[in-house]
Amino acid sequence: MLTFEQKQEIIESFPELAKKAVSLGRFNYHFEESKHEKKIVVNHLHPNGNGFVYAGHLPKKKTDQKGMVNIRDYSADELRTLIAASIDFLSKEPVEPVEKQDIYSSDEQEAVEETWANKIGQTLQLLQEDDLWNLYTGSNLEMSTTSYKEAVMYLQEEGFYKKA
Repeated sequence: MLTFEQKQEIIESFPELAKKAVSLGRFNYHFEESKHEKKIVVNHLHPNGNGFVYAGHLPKKKTDQKGMVNIRDYSADELRTLIAASIDFLSKEPVEPVEKQDIYSSDEQEAVEETWANKIGQTLQLLQEDDLWNLYTGSNLEMSTTSYKEAVMYLQEEGFYKKA
């Protein structure tokens, strides 16, 4: 486990982060140029080595309800990679999710093919083929459903958004 000082040195190697003292000897590191409402990249870095890094780019299953990941046991490389990915994510314009009413519209969609992307740039193709809605990663079938609604719900749960 990295010490508080080692974590601080890694975090402070990112010049775009501004250090702010909070209570109990802890520090937050803000990314003031964020294109999102979220500006705190490192939250409550504590002298005992505990702390959190914002990871909105990761699937929700890997973060807490605030989009944070505990970095207590992270290696130097893991910490650098996570902070760089967080800054990269916050540097990009937010992608708006599909409106809820779009999910519940008729299964008879005019679009036969749609491209969906997540926050880290992965894409899936949603194709209506005969009576099925198929999701493809490149030429590989990811999953198949019997309704458009089901496919969209799956995509949104996995953090994908319909590309315009």
